[in-house]
Amino acid sequence: MNPINRVSKFHISSPILSGLTYGFVWLTLGALALSMLLWLSGMQEDNLPKYSYILHGFSLFIGGMTAGRRANRRGWYYGGLLGILYCLIIMLISFLAFDAGWRISVFVMLTAAFSVGALGGILGVNMKRA
Repeated sequence: MNPINRVSKFHISSPILSGLTYGFVWLTLGALALSMLLWLSGMQEDNLPKYSYILHGFSLFIGGMTAGRRANRRGWYYGGLLGILYCLIIMLISFLAFDAGWRISVFVMLTAAFSVGALGGILGVNMKRA
């Protein structure tokens, strides 16, 4: 066995931590792409909230899929838990950065984040590893 192959692999064993990592990596890449699109095209800033919700949903879905694939069981549980933690982290950042308060929309977003993460987790458990 080649020792380089053993050293170069980086694996996060916790399903929730790996899902959060993948979700935030996709969120970062999507935010960079969205800012480049806003800068280089004629897109207006009025459309930005709609695209950011789509970006968060996609990041949650990918994170839930990763968490479900790593867990190999109870994908809805790990994906849903990931969605709740992801949403709480985003709400904490928005509270600290923009002094955003807790409204009823937070609970709606928590429910949506749980649902999207759970759906990703369900699909992630059913994906076969190659």
